[in-house]
Amino acid sequence: MAANTKTSRKVARYAVPVAVAGVAAATVAMVPAFANAGGPDLPKVTAQQLIEKVAASDVEQLSGTAKISTDLGLPKIASGLLGGGGVTGGSANPEDKVAQLANGTHTLRVAADGEDRQKLTFLDGKDEYSLIHNGDDVWGYDSKSNEVFHEKASASDQGAGKGAGKEHKTGDRLNASPQKLAEEILAAAGPTTDVSVGETAQVAGRDAYQLVLKPKQSGSTVGSVQIAVDAKNGVPLRVQLLSAQGGKPIVDAGFTKVDFAKPSADTFTFTPPKGAKVTEGVDGHGKGDKDGAFKALESFPGLDGLAGGPGGKGDVKVLGEGWATIARIDSGAGKSLKDLENDKNAPKEAKQFLDSLGDKVNGSFGEGRVLSTRLFNVLVTDDGKVYAGAVTKDALVKAADANK
Repeated sequence: MAANTKTSRKVARYAVPVAVAGVAAATVAMVPAFANAGGPDLPKVTAQQLIEKVAASDVEQLSGTAKISTDLGLPKIASGLLGGGGVTGGSANPEDKVAQLANGTHTLRVAADGEDRQKLTFLDGKDEYSLIHNGDDVWGYDSKSNEVFHEKASASDQGAGKGAGKEHKTGDRLNASPQKLAEEILAAAGPTTDVSVGETAQVAGRDAYQLVLKPKQSGSTVGSVQIAVDAKNGVPLRVQLLSAQGGKPIVDAGFTKVDFAKPSADTFTFTPPKGAKVTEGVDGHGKGDKDGAFKALESFPGLDGLAGGPGGKGDVKVLGEGWATIARIDSGAGKSLKDLENDKNAPKEAKQFLDSLGDKVNGSFGEGRVLSTRLFNVLVTDDGKVYAGAVTKDALVKAADANK
């Protein structure tokens, strides 16, 4: 989907180092979670005018509370790996929190003061996890484990001037405030998207318009995305993602309380507590790792051969465009699904993983299995190829047939 240049510039300015995920899309619910019955009476606007209002908003300071609920319909084994029990109690590395946000409901305190200062605190009972960006530093702190993660901008970035080229590799990948999610979605909206204005709403006590994005293409699992935009200042207040199959939102991320006053400076000050274990981020971590897509699979006992192991090809090809985009990955697997199914010595974890894949499918490409969720579907073929996207099972099979 082609990016809108003006909106893309706003994306960078609204960057809030927070953990979501991968989550990047969100949409319309029949009964919005934070909206009052019967929306406010607001002047009529067109979709173009509302997009321009978001792009023109100069709000860079805010604080408040937000809630993120995610229901991907993951298999039980995958939900367990994502740590549905909460966002605390583990490593302080922000990347470890991203996957956890892909499951369940989480409450966050949010604060921002321009591009150099943001703070997100994930609340889980009496325990908290905080992610703080203050100038050249990004800190992550897990109160339960008393662990701290620290990452600092490189020397070349620091000498480039304020905001110019700063590269916090962890913070830049973890963006999940309602307005940041909305900015990313708007930046990605292109010719494959139908954009309109929906019903008005009240979100966090503020009047809002609702911008509705729908796929023009068939085969997408996404029904629509609805973005609630503050009627006064153009700040996105809530993003919701609805499945094409209906039901409750797949993702529902929005403010429950928001204040646009400047947060106090000490909000973004952090000093590691006495006795805390501090881990420094590694420069370039996670960049250029062609095997990264298979590491989760390789972590299961007995599945390293299926994933192709460290010597796997890891070749990725993008098929289609827009909402119907499918990633085709050649794992270079040493084992086939049938080999694993027939292996009497295969560990039980490997068998459980196969069971979680669900439906067996076949076509001119051969045979395979499909892991289905409400948003993403993944087809693993018997010859080690993987087809994945926010598309239906039939769309994956058709892609596999055409690209065998």
